Amino acid sequence: MKKQILALTLGLMTVGAMAQKNELKAAEKAIKKNDFSGAITAISSAESLMSNMDAKLKAKFYFLKGKAFAGKKDYKNAADAFNSLLKHEEATGKAKYTKEAAPMLNKLISDVSQKAIKQYNESKDFKNASENFYLTYQLSPKDTAFAFNAAVAATQAKDYDSALKYYKELSDIGYTGIETQFVATNKETGVVENLGTKQQRDLMVKAGGYIKPETKSTKSKSADIVKNIALILNTQGKTDEAIVAMQAARKANPKDLNLLLNEADLYIKLKKMDKFGELMEEAIQMDPNNPTLFYNLGIVNFNQGKVEEAKNYYNKAIELKPDYKDAYMNLAIAILNKEQAIIEEMNKNLDNFTRYDELEKQKKEVYKEALPYLEKADGFKRSIETVRTLLNIYETLENEEKAAEFRALYKAMK
Repeated sequence: MKKQILALTLGLMTVGAMAQKNELKAAEKAIKKNDFSGAITAISSAESLMSNMDAKLKAKFYFLKGKAFAGKKDYKNAADAFNSLLKHEEATGKAKYTKEAAPMLNKLISDVSQKAIKQYNESKDFKNASENFYLTYQLSPKDTAFAFNAAVAATQAKDYDSALKYYKELSDIGYTGIETQFVATNKETGVVENLGTKQQRDLMVKAGGYIKPETKSTKSKSADIVKNIALILNTQGKTDEAIVAMQAARKANPKDLNLLLNEADLYIKLKKMDKFGELMEEAIQMDPNNPTLFYNLGIVNFNQGKVEEAKNYYNKAIELKPDYKDAYMNLAIAILNKEQAIIEEMNKNLDNFTRYDELEKQKKEVYKEALPYLEKADGFKRSIETVRTLLNIYETLENEEKAAEFRALYKAMK
């Protein structure tokens, strides 16, 4: 009885093997006729019988599957099949199809990457460029730069979910993007150029067209990746998560001023101006000659009611950048801040003419103090705001000639 069962089983296996071979033959014939749809149908039928395939037949199955999907320009399924073939033949030690499949796989990778590059550079189709850059990475996982390109393109397309996914994947695999560049200086232009390979560079130098050969490494993209994760999270309204990501980026690159400023910007969105001010102080330690940092500290202090401190910061910004229009304007506003208290006191002394007149003089002195800064701001960049403010001051100071001039300007700008 046992022998009969064994014989029946062997019979079934023989029938199964015959079916596999027949389906693969059908696929092979269809491929030769460029009937790739028919080939895929036959391959799909054979796939259901894969568990019974021997190593030799399985290699042929992967090879034909790759060719069929390549013919249909289904790059992902084609590459998956070819990669499975390469792994299978490496494991079995019999590379019957590898020599033919490897260049076909490389061609697929090249086609997809070139398509992505054209979509990005020429048609500005960032969405599809991103998908094809990422597909290139999937086809050739060792080429991690394509995943970075996919993230950049997705950001350009405002597809933030995909961009975040790609950046997080890059962060998880420890991608740095550091590249070795073989450069030399063009004798004719004086420009340092990346000449591709060491061999190519050395040949160009030997030919006499280039001098000063050097080998350089590009800057790591690790901090940019974490920063971009934070910025995308912030764009999605996930500010708290963005701050955590930005702090991680700063921890890895504590001397990166841009990372600090990006974190500071997140605190503005959270209206945590005290924390913003702390980071501005830290930024000044890193870049003490940056007028924008002093200007920002001026804003923080003014909003916190520290008017004298704000004025000092605005003056420092102007010292570093004498044409800093916004700093002049804000300095004038800080000076005019005294006006409100004077006006309130004037309203309390409407019947006390002597006190009222004294307060009126004080208000004019405040205007006189602010006037040069307003005129500077207006001179560097005129706006309806500077014109309106100057008009009010000239009228209060009874400078009718300037008031008439700015009245006409204001009317024309409205």
